[in-house]
Amino acid sequence: MNTVIKQIKMIPVLLLGLLLSNTASAQQTLTLKEALNYAIQNSANVRKAKLDIDGGKYKTEEIRAQALPQITGNAGLTYNPIIGQLVANIGGTTQSFKMGQNWNSSAGIQLSQQLFNQTVFTGLQAAKSSEEYYVLTSTLTEEQIIEFVANNYYQVLVNRQQLNVVDNNIKNVKVVENIISNQYKNGLAKKIDVDRIKVNLTNLQTQREQTLNAITLLENQLKFSMGMPVSNQITLPNTELTEVTQLPQFTEALALDNRTEIKLLNTQDKLLSLQRKAYVSEYYPSLALTGNYTYSSQSGGFDFLSSNNTAIGFGSSAVGLTLKVPIFNGFLTRSKIRQADIDIQKAKEDRKESTNSLNLAYENAKIQLRNSLTTINAQKENVQLAEEIYKSTQNNYNNGLASLTDLLDTESSLTEAQNSYTQALLNYKIAEIQLIKSNGNIKSLL
Repeated sequence: MNTVIKQIKMIPVLLLGLLLSNTASAQQTLTLKEALNYAIQNSANVRKAKLDIDGGKYKTEEIRAQALPQITGNAGLTYNPIIGQLVANIGGTTQSFKMGQNWNSSAGIQLSQQLFNQTVFTGLQAAKSSEEYYVLTSTLTEEQIIEFVANNYYQVLVNRQQLNVVDNNIKNVKVVENIISNQYKNGLAKKIDVDRIKVNLTNLQTQREQTLNAITLLENQLKFSMGMPVSNQITLPNTELTEVTQLPQFTEALALDNRTEIKLLNTQDKLLSLQRKAYVSEYYPSLALTGNYTYSSQSGGFDFLSSNNTAIGFGSSAVGLTLKVPIFNGFLTRSKIRQADIDIQKAKEDRKESTNSLNLAYENAKIQLRNSLTTINAQKENVQLAEEIYKSTQNNYNNGLASLTDLLDTESSLTEAQNSYTQALLNYKIAEIQLIKSNGNIKSLL
């Protein structure tokens, strides 16, 4: 009986263990590379950009259809309640003839084939360039997602590092609180010292809650940018935020030819040039081959489907060439061409601005990397020094050689030094991502 009771008592423990096991397995450990690859596969913006590629292919097929034969069929049925008559004078006698029958039916087929149409041919070239444009746009979207997700990823890591700093400070302050409380009970400390340490501890705990909320918001932003359900639980390994010891290699001049932005501008220039060419082609004549065949029948009654019908049937066909020569359209084409020239000039200005902007981002990234590395090295030494000062001040305080104010000041200085170090790491990582992007190698993070 006792054995059965013990087994029953163990059931809640086993269920709790199973629940904790499921919760732990639901936590997904996500490295930077895994986060970036997940974003490339699941980001809504990336998926829409890939859909644009498919849309561009269908647009090419749409324009290509204009250069292929156009075949249409037609059929008709007409009832004439009153038949018109033809009046003629034959041998001095006026006579009238009915023009047709009460029921007329017809069926036919028409063919049209463009033999020369410069507008259609130019449109085909533009459609192929549009496909290239959508492919480059998709690539640029992926690069932007990689940059955005990587920045969010490091921001989460830095805030988690700051949470560790706050937790360590809370741990240290609680030790001091216990000491002061015992001293106060023994009449060796003042009430104001107990209150001050409690205020400091409350502030740290409030700061911890704020940091936790910030981490939650940043993790949600990270998951959203990746295309991951916000309800998913993720864990980021601390090893991703590694220490920095030296600067990467810098190039003297930035090679822009391999940048997706420049390739996109090149394709845009090609499209604008083809657009102008399409407008100019409106001055050209067009030549098309046409052909048709029609079978008609007429009857006094609706007996086309009867085996004893009285319908009279006959066929007709025609083959010809249709030449269209534009003569004057109110200077419409000229206005279109001049607008295209303006667009081309604006594109040249955009290229200058984009090139300058890319060079600016590269130079700023180099400056930021140098400054961040200098700050990292300085703050790393500063953290070590602040820790030594804090330990020494804490020891002096315990021995009655330092005041509580001195201890709180050194604790605040240590916190500031630790946060400055982690912030410098974040600035370095963000600048490093920008440098990699400037070199056109942002996908190397995958």
